[in-house]
Amino acid sequence: MTASYILIVDDEPDIRTTVREILEDEGYEVGEAENGEAARTARRDRRPDLILLDIWMPDIDGISLLKQWIEEGGLPCPVIMMSGHGTVETAVEATRLGAYDFIEKPLSLAKLLVTVERALQADKLYRENVGLRSKSIGVAEPIGKSATMQSLREQTKRIAQHDTWVLITGEPGSGKETFGRYLHANSQRRDGPFVDVGVGSIAKQNSAVELFGSEEGGRVQYGRLEQANGGTMFLDEVGDMDPGTQTQLLSALETGAFLRVGGSAPVQVDVRIVAATQRNLHEDVQTGRFREDLFYHLNVVPIHVPPLRDHREDIPELLAYYVDRFVTQENLPFRHFSVAAQNYLRNHNWPGNIRELKNLIQRLLILGAGEEVSLDEVVNALATCHGEPRSEEPEAATGTYDLPLREAREQFEKAYLGFQLEKAGGSVGKMAKAVGMERTHLYRKLRALGIEIKEKK
Repeated sequence: MTASYILIVDDEPDIRTTVREILEDEGYEVGEAENGEAARTARRDRRPDLILLDIWMPDIDGISLLKQWIEEGGLPCPVIMMSGHGTVETAVEATRLGAYDFIEKPLSLAKLLVTVERALQADKLYRENVGLRSKSIGVAEPIGKSATMQSLREQTKRIAQHDTWVLITGEPGSGKETFGRYLHANSQRRDGPFVDVGVGSIAKQNSAVELFGSEEGGRVQYGRLEQANGGTMFLDEVGDMDPGTQTQLLSALETGAFLRVGGSAPVQVDVRIVAATQRNLHEDVQTGRFREDLFYHLNVVPIHVPPLRDHREDIPELLAYYVDRFVTQENLPFRHFSVAAQNYLRNHNWPGNIRELKNLIQRLLILGAGEEVSLDEVVNALATCHGEPRSEEPEAATGTYDLPLREAREQFEKAYLGFQLEKAGGSVGKMAKAVGMERTHLYRKLRALGIEIKEKK
């Protein structure tokens, strides 16, 4: 993994040399700049992970330089101010503008190292939290104890140890990004950034700036590729990338360098690419929509995330996980799913996969009442879910959507209980356990629906 790069901006050579040697001994990469102009150039040449900035310099003071960087689009990294003639007012102004901390000269090297370490760690946590909030992730490990999921987690952990590009395929909502994050967390780059890029959400005319940054108008804007330096860049729906950007990305990753838009000096990067798609990229290569050479670079180590219908046995665990999550994070009331409701959900086809399941749980916790989520609630919620393909419902539920609720429910219950009775070999006792109903109540329900009880011998 690439070490953190620290830029020292100070007009005193002895201080720059001493601090550089101390930081390099700690494993950091270090750059130097003797004044504001040199700092601008160094910052343009390479994005720092942290800047040590002196206040008093011959061409421009550190506070003014800090203001300039903020006006150009915000600070790209933590900034620690240094001064031998600082005042309380200066320190307050620096931190008000966004500096991480203010340390006085002569420097205490022990304090400097502690401050640098804390600043880098705080920045890492901030970036992780922003990513988690924006995507509502939070699954540290893909959920599921099925043989399918256990095997896939082991496969992902093995792949994580090798610094190759990875292509993750799967249906929408199946958990491709979760596996991308899981791979990063188990790799040697785990302490580096994880930068998520939704390719489909980038405007075609702005994709180059978004990925590679720019130097237009004298302002340096760092792109997502540079922000991911030393870590992982996750390209979600890479199949939506336009041909021009595909060419630029391939060149950057093959050579380890690229030009920002409007720039003239190459920028070095060390990034692992994890791409995801729901498309068949092999077909896109055949039709010319996707570059063949980029496809084979990405497809060195493929991971396929199965649809939820292929590991239905994980649904009870997923239900419990997301209920706990919504209760904890969104303060929604706790409710548990009845056995009958869980059984029904295990037989649903899940065209929207885990994302559909998560949304359903959230809806039922918000709109429902009582401690238990009943079978009727689940059936009605799925039937009225906007945009859900009705053809994907179990056959027992088809044809009921145009009926009054009572008649639709009765039709479903008759088909559902008839199926469960047949499955239990006609044993009401076995069936009661399977559907989560008390046996006496189940007998009454079967008689009311006109279902004949014939136990198979």
